[in-house]
Amino acid sequence: MPTAPGPATATTPLPCPCGRPAAYAQCCGLLHEAHAAGQGLRAPTPEALMRSRYTAFVLDRRDYLLATWHASTRPATLEPPEPDLKWLGLDVKRSAMQDADHGSVEFVARSKLGGRAHRLHEVSRFVREAGAWFYLDGELS
Repeated sequence: MPTAPGPATATTPLPCPCGRPAAYAQCCGLLHEAHAAGQGLRAPTPEALMRSRYTAFVLDRRDYLLATWHASTRPATLEPPEPDLKWLGLDVKRSAMQDADHGSVEFVARSKLGGRAHRLHEVSRFVREAGAWFYLDGELS
């Protein structure tokens, strides 16, 4: 999987970094652009939100990351990524609903920084408020 969407051609759309077999514009890009335009399009599930957040990390969309972070745990700002950070892929291990408004997603995100490979293995918790899913917190494995 590419670290970020590569160049598009008339016949080859940008792939989505989240790992789904869809073009970025028809996948996470819909949520990112709706947010940027102030529209109400929201991720329908915790997994969809987690995937769109991973893609936002890949593309350095800090505005989207902050907007989808629950107010009770959201940092005031996010630092820009290291200049040579390369996101290599996302593997969703499991997604579960605890009830209608609480869900969790276990995933592994791989990256490379300074020539060294890294793995982020997390179980993220999500909460739905007023119809919108938010990232609440996560436990590293």
